[in-house]
Amino acid sequence: MKSTWLREATISIGMVIIILSGLWALTGSWPPLVVVESNSMIHSEEGEVGSIDAGDLVLVNSPQRTEHIVTYVESMQEGNQYYGYESHGMPGDVIIYQKNGGSDTPVIHRALLKAVRNETGGWDVPGTNVRGVEEISLTLDYRCYPHGGSLRIDRWAPNHEGYLTTGDNERSNGCRIDQLRATDKNASDQYIRSQGLKDQDGNPVLAVKEDWVLGVASTEIPWLGSIKLLTTGAWPAVPNSSWTKLSILVGAILVAPVIFDAFRGRSEEPRKQDGDKDKGEDE
Repeated sequence: MKSTWLREATISIGMVIIILSGLWALTGSWPPLVVVESNSMIHSEEGEVGSIDAGDLVLVNSPQRTEHIVTYVESMQEGNQYYGYESHGMPGDVIIYQKNGGSDTPVIHRALLKAVRNETGGWDVPGTNVRGVEEISLTLDYRCYPHGGSLRIDRWAPNHEGYLTTGDNERSNGCRIDQLRATDKNASDQYIRSQGLKDQDGNPVLAVKEDWVLGVASTEIPWLGSIKLLTTGAWPAVPNSSWTKLSILVGAILVAPVIFDAFRGRSEEPRKQDGDKDKGEDE
């Protein structure tokens, strides 16, 4: 009995190691999976497959494995080579990054645009007509009701090259992009500190440098991460429908072996009867 238990445990651990090793080889990042803990990326309060909900597992591709991080504005610009590109239900890539390069919990949000230094001075924004400006001002075709229907970047003077990012949840994000200073040059420091996203030291989050990007969100595995959130206290963020679907999935996994054994038993019964009959005839 003890040897059987050890064998089963060894097989289970081995399978986990093989799966994680395979995912690491596939994505080039460690850990290859992240559990989404907040509802900042949801598209519907009921949750949906295809967008990123709290409790979902997301495969993370290493930045080195990603040829180019496509921003929202690049995928919305007609004639751009990335025009029409979508990821997780909206234009542009979703990135996982460290706030100001710190070590606190990473953020998984969509890359809206990137400020790039112009060789002759000023800033460029790929995916737009902004070239060589000292301050970036533009209006994005991005639903953001507090700004009259579209998100505006207001005279933003970047500290360095980097991405502006935000979650997809219109109710909790909208105009409140992670780098709130970029949307209102005249906003007070007190307002930015109280309303904008902050790092572990309480400092407002700046444009995301390439070095701060941990990975690019790839395949979504819905619901399974909800189990972990039960242990961390973040479970209220999980949509109710996700719990229902997870329960159905777990139930199906538990019932499947029973059904399989029942069908196998039925298929073996006629063989046994035929064997008994042949034995009687031989006697």
